[in-house]
Parts: sequence; C-alpha cells; structure tokens
Amino acid sequence: MTKEQTVLLVDDCENDSLLMRIAFDKAQFESVLQCVDNGEKAIAYLNGDGPFGDRNNFPLPTVALLDLNMPKKTGFDVLAWVRTQPDLKRIPIIVVTASAHTADVERAFDLGANGYLVKPSEVEQLVGMVRCLRQWLEINQFPPLHQGGKMAEEITHEESRDRPSLRR
Repeated sequence: MTKEQTVLLVDDCENDSLLMRIAFDKAQFESVLQCVDNGEKAIAYLNGDGPFGDRNNFPLPTVALLDLNMPKKTGFDVLAWVRTQPDLKRIPIIVVTASAHTADVERAFDLGANGYLVKPSEVEQLVGMVRCLRQWLEINQFPPLHQGGKMAEEITHEESRDRPSLRR
C-alpha cells in the first residue's frame, strides 16, 4: 500500500466521516481518503463524471468503504451498479454500516461486497478496525483496473512519469 493509493469513503453522516478521518490519522493510514456523502456522488466519482473527471485529483480507489443507508442511492444501489461495470467491478468494496441485520449482510454479499463491517461505537474500536484494513491492504494483491481499454497503471504513468505506477 502506497501513499498514492486512495480509499473512497461513501457515507452520508458527516460525524461518521469525521470519525473515520480521525481513525485514519490515529491508525497511521497514510493513503488518501476521498469522501462523498451519497450514492449518486459515489457513482459519479467512480465513473469519473463531472468534477470527478480529473483522475489526478480523484483517482480510482484501491478500496471503497460503503455505508448502506444513504439518500438518493443506497449503498446497495452503488454496489449493484459497480459490479455491472467492466472497468470497476474489481474494486474491493467493504460495507461499513450501523446495520447488523442478517438480511443486509446477505444482500450485500449477494451483490458482490468483499466485506461487511458494523461501525463500532467507540473511537478506539474504529481505529483498530482501520488499522486492520490498512494491514490487509498492505499484504493483499490487487488485479489491475481497466479504464476505457487502458489499465489504470498506464493512465497514471502517462499522466505523470515522475510518480511510480500504482500496484492496482
């Protein structure tokens, strides 16, 4: 895991997003944390639409952390959409939500979630969860993502020859 890699946090709760930023700092998780506050913005970010079209400022994420209960489009809607997109379907998506309902867990995995975490109530527990995520990302291998026939590595290399290519 390098600093150039990005984590996309999709959560409509401003307090939860702030707590996640604090947890990332405390867990010494140095990757970029990009945040959007609803499902429509998550889809726009992942699709590179509108202001998210600049991949230097809004790179494809190494992993997405996805809340379920959000306005406009739910986490389930985002998950279902991502898994139908040939260029995005390999992005690991971990549901991070308040719901521990078995039906939600089953539906998330049926739609292609790679993990399901219930938001802890204590900040230190959240820091521990983020630390585990950081460690998992450090040891995991990821297949390359494709964007319009090019791998993300090729696009990154073409845009900036000074930075090392991403391992994605």
